[in-house]
Amino acid sequence: MGLINTVSGKIDTKDLGCTLVHEHLLLRSEIVTFQFPHLYDEEKLYHKAVEAVMAVKAQGVKTICDPTVAGMGRDVRFLDKVASETDMQIVTATGYYSFTEIPTHFQNRDIDYMAEAFIRDIEVGVQNTNIKAGFLKCSADAQGISPDLEKVFRAVARAQKRTGVPIMTHSHPASGNGLKQLEIFQEEGVNPKSIMIGHTGDSDNLDYIHQVLDSGAYIGADRFGQGPLEWAKRYSTLLELLKQGYANRIFLSQDYCCSIDWYPEEAVAEMLPDWSITFLLGEVIPQLQKEGVTEEQIHTIMYENVRHWFEGK
Repeated sequence: MGLINTVSGKIDTKDLGCTLVHEHLLLRSEIVTFQFPHLYDEEKLYHKAVEAVMAVKAQGVKTICDPTVAGMGRDVRFLDKVASETDMQIVTATGYYSFTEIPTHFQNRDIDYMAEAFIRDIEVGVQNTNIKAGFLKCSADAQGISPDLEKVFRAVARAQKRTGVPIMTHSHPASGNGLKQLEIFQEEGVNPKSIMIGHTGDSDNLDYIHQVLDSGAYIGADRFGQGPLEWAKRYSTLLELLKQGYANRIFLSQDYCCSIDWYPEEAVAEMLPDWSITFLLGEVIPQLQKEGVTEEQIHTIMYENVRHWFEGK
C-alpha cells in the first residue's frame, strides 16, 4: 500500500477503486488561454467537466487520472473545483507535453533544473497552490524524440527516481517510439513497473506490443472512441492480448477531453462521433464481456493495475 496525491489531498492506493487512468477534464492552448481569455466561457467549461464526471461516477468510477500537464493548459484550481463539486478523486500530473520543442527557458538550462520543477509539483504544489501532482507525463509522436524531448524524458525519469510517482507517456506506436522511450527510462534507472507507455493500443502489431510488455512496463489501450486505429482492429488486438494473459499489464481508457480548443466544438463532434467519457464502461466493456472476458479480468484492469502502477509493482 502507499499514498497518492489527489487534488483534494492524499489517499491510500487501496482506496482508488474503479479508475479511468487517462481522461482530460480541460485541455486548451496555453498561449491562447493566457493572452485571449475572452475567447473562453469558463462557466460552460466547468459545467461540461462536472457533467462528464458525474456521468462516470454513476457508472461506478471512483478515480480519474488527468494527464493534462504544461503545454496542454493544465489548471489545477479548475480540477480542484470539479473534484469538490463531484466528490471524485482526481489525480493531476506534472511534466511537459510537446511533439517538437520545449520553451527556451528550459532549453537553456540543464535536465536537473527541469526535473526539480517537476519534483516541486509533486512535493510542494502545482502553480503556487498546495495541490500536488500524483504522476508524471511526457510525450513524443511521429516526429520522434528530439533533443528537447529527450531532455523532458530524462527529467521525468529523474523526478520519478526522487519521488517514486509513476510515469505515463504519449507514444506513437507506428514509429515504434515507445521502445525508445523505454530505452531512455532504462538508462536513467527507472523501475519499468512504474512506467505506462500510453497509446500502445493504437497499434495492432503484436510483435511491437510484446516488445513493450517484455520490458516490464504497462501499456495503455487508452483511446477507445478515437485514435488512428479503427475500432475492429483495436478491439481484436485487445482480445488477443487478454487471451494471452496480459490483463494485469493493460490500462483501458478513452483519452477523452471534456473540452478541447484545438478544433471548433462542432468539428470534434463530427470527427469523433463515438467519443465520450462513458463509452468505455457503457459500450466497450460490455462487448468484451460478451466475448468471454471475465469479471476477474475486468476488475484487474480497472481496479488493480492502477494500484500496482502507483506502487511500482
